[in-house]
Amino acid sequence: MQILDAENKINHKPLVATIGFFDGVHTGHQFLIEQLKAEALKRNLPSAIITFPVHPRRVLNSDYQPALLCGFEEKIRRIETTGVDYCKVLDFTKEMSMMSARDFIQKVLKAELQVDTLLIGHDHRFGHNREDGFEEYKEYGAKVGMTVIQAEELSPSVHVSSSRIRRLLGEGDIEKANQLLGYNYTISGQIIEGFKVGRTIGFPTANIKIWEDFKVVPAFGVYAVGVHIEDRKYGGMLYIGKRPTLHNGDNISLEVNIFNFNEDLYGKYLSVEFVEFVRPDEKFPDLETLKKHIYQDKVNVKKILDKRKHQSDSGS
Repeated sequence: MQILDAENKINHKPLVATIGFFDGVHTGHQFLIEQLKAEALKRNLPSAIITFPVHPRRVLNSDYQPALLCGFEEKIRRIETTGVDYCKVLDFTKEMSMMSARDFIQKVLKAELQVDTLLIGHDHRFGHNREDGFEEYKEYGAKVGMTVIQAEELSPSVHVSSSRIRRLLGEGDIEKANQLLGYNYTISGQIIEGFKVGRTIGFPTANIKIWEDFKVVPAFGVYAVGVHIEDRKYGGMLYIGKRPTLHNGDNISLEVNIFNFNEDLYGKYLSVEFVEFVRPDEKFPDLETLKKHIYQDKVNVKKILDKRKHQSDSGS
């Protein structure tokens, strides 16, 4: 996949393209992209996704803090796995937000980006105040020689949207969120120095500072996770919460206990993929009770990860 942006402009054939923010690149997006590739193949033209580096609402309102399923770099990596030919990164500006759908189709998509065929998501709208719909897009495109097609919906019975996945993560429903994403939800960050209480009770943890702005943090609690460090993967259990037993105040901690690992990670980066929710955050009467629960958490997490590995190995 080639990335087209302000610094990387190349000559290319007319494009078969679709446009959107694509937060999470979930199964609904993936279904749309498969239709895009099929249409491009039929027309013997390259496929392209047109997306934005910053959420359009944040451009219009600097105080808006979007909750995102993935940062820009992760989004590009996930788009790349879909097999499209190009990803056009379009800087969304306040001036662009004032453009009508007609002007956007004719001046940006056709004249600037050379879009030959535009595939529109079944419920997607664009242009100033989203005033127009598919029939108008088709009319505006026809006037400049652009074919505009409406994509099929993934399934009327299964509602897939970035907002629904965000809500599921906030509820701790990791399995359903992962099902709608089509992959395990992931956070990445740098290991920072923590309170070092875990090592005193036999469960040393790596404290994660998330590097992606506005990344959705799932519900407080304990999770079974996969931990990626450089090119290695480990099992582990992740805690998200305010450490109420230790009177941590309002500080939110993300701490992962990595199984079969004893290297120094301070300052390094890792990624954690969420596999399953184990239990909610709780306040215990004392450190010894906390220790007993963490021990049981580890037993439960290992059972979950072993079961998932067996299912993966057996192809079920």
